[in-house]
Amino acid sequence: MLIDWFTVAAQALNFIILVWLLKHFLYKPILNAIDSREKRIAAELADANAKKAEAQKDRDEFQEKNRVFDEQRAALLGKASDEANAERGRIVGDAHKEADSLRANQEKALRNDLASLGSEITRKASEEVFGIARKALTDLATVSLEVRMGEVFTRRLRQMDGKAKETLAGAIRASSDPVVVRSAFAMPADQRAAIQNALNETFSAEVRVRFETATGILCGVELSANGQKVGWSIAEYLGSLDRKVGALIDAQSGPADRPAPKPEPAGTPSVESGVPAGAK
Repeated sequence: MLIDWFTVAAQALNFIILVWLLKHFLYKPILNAIDSREKRIAAELADANAKKAEAQKDRDEFQEKNRVFDEQRAALLGKASDEANAERGRIVGDAHKEADSLRANQEKALRNDLASLGSEITRKASEEVFGIARKALTDLATVSLEVRMGEVFTRRLRQMDGKAKETLAGAIRASSDPVVVRSAFAMPADQRAAIQNALNETFSAEVRVRFETATGILCGVELSANGQKVGWSIAEYLGSLDRKVGALIDAQSGPADRPAPKPEPAGTPSVESGVPAGAK
């Protein structure tokens, strides 16, 4: 078989032309399109990766913020819980203190009320006792009893101590009025003479005396001269006992201790300053 080299050359030229035409008009645009698409895809992938990285970064930041927020919230909740517990403890403690203080005040007030009530009852009872004693002695007082009291007064007048005697003597000398001797009943003449003699002997002088009757004197005799008084009666004992009992009640019911009154000697009449005789 003979080869037609012209035909072969023509076909080869046609093939080369076809390849060039395909390359120039078909493959090159396709390759360019493929390159452009690959570049676009690569750019989109890069942009997607960048966005993904940014999104991951945002996610990490969000998670970090959430973690910090959770920690802060837990810390705040713990602090608030501690403060609430502390405040509750303080309020409960204050309430207990106020309750204890109120209870103590109420108990103190109750004790004071009971003490006051007891003191008042004791005081009323003592007043009633002394009142009954005074009334009973007043009802029992007689002339003979008063005479006996005058004898006791005369004897004790002679037994006056130096200071009381000097005080009364000065009052007698300083007064131009007679000495006043009072008793609940009128004294008999012999009793008046006995008192007159006791005064003259005691003060070594002639003492002018005026005898009076005073219903307020209970079982006793009272002598007054220029504002000075000396006397002895059961009423004085009752009054002294009444004052001592009252002082004792006050000392038991009051917050401060008060010294008890000292007892006066029963054997010596006392000299007191009073209003001048005749001023009543």
